[in-house]
Amino acid sequence: MAQSAIPWLRRTQPSSRPTVRLREPWWLLSLPLLLFLTLPIIAIFLRTPPAHLLANLRETQVIQAVGLSMVTTGITLAITVIFGTPVAYLMARYDFPLRRAVDTILDLPLVLPPAVTGVALLMAFGRRGILGSYLEIMGVSIAFTQIAVVMAQTFVAAPFYVKAAILGFSSIEPELEQAAALDGASGRQIFRFITIPLSWMALLSGMVMTWARALGEFGATIIFAGNFPGRTQTMPLAIYIGFELDLDVALTLAVILIGFSFLVLMIVKGILRSDLQT
Repeated sequence: MAQSAIPWLRRTQPSSRPTVRLREPWWLLSLPLLLFLTLPIIAIFLRTPPAHLLANLRETQVIQAVGLSMVTTGITLAITVIFGTPVAYLMARYDFPLRRAVDTILDLPLVLPPAVTGVALLMAFGRRGILGSYLEIMGVSIAFTQIAVVMAQTFVAAPFYVKAAILGFSSIEPELEQAAALDGASGRQIFRFITIPLSWMALLSGMVMTWARALGEFGATIIFAGNFPGRTQTMPLAIYIGFELDLDVALTLAVILIGFSFLVLMIVKGILRSDLQT
């Protein structure tokens, strides 16, 4: 089975492990890092009492930021699935020149600094960008609009879905698809009734992680789309400005994002665990 470039998507068989005792050295040596990773999350919840959380949820800035994030990430996910699925199937099923270069391009957004991504999008689609200058002549402006928000989210998040889909498609035995073709099934029927059902867990995992990554996107968005309340201000951007204007609003949005992220990770882990047990 093909291995994914994303560590959390690598399928490993469950193994029997001994139960660690609290006084064993491995447990004690693990405490510093575990405490370091846990304490900041706990601190946010301790600084945000439930009463303040409920009150801040009615703030206009919070409602606008949450609503905009939900809409843009939903569009991002739809675009990624529609255009990312063919790319994943191509990478999983066919060998072609420059395949390694294409695979590297898919990995590149995962390691690029967000600021670099934002500048790159601006140079390509901004008013003076390679393509943006021609669009500007036709009266189409992309930078600092909600379209720019979706584009920034798609750029940084789409590889999560594509990599997961590649893993899912690669795990299917080609003989199954070939047998269906011999029985008279068309390429569309094979993809719909064989390929998708057999790889749906990997696809679903990729979609969930793509949505979560898009939801937390900050660096590329603030450079390419700006930080305009009600127009391009997503939850991470509202948290950023909230530290200057209203800390309670920033903490409320931080709690919401932490909750979403935790739920997403639990869903993905549950899907992968059930896949391993079947």
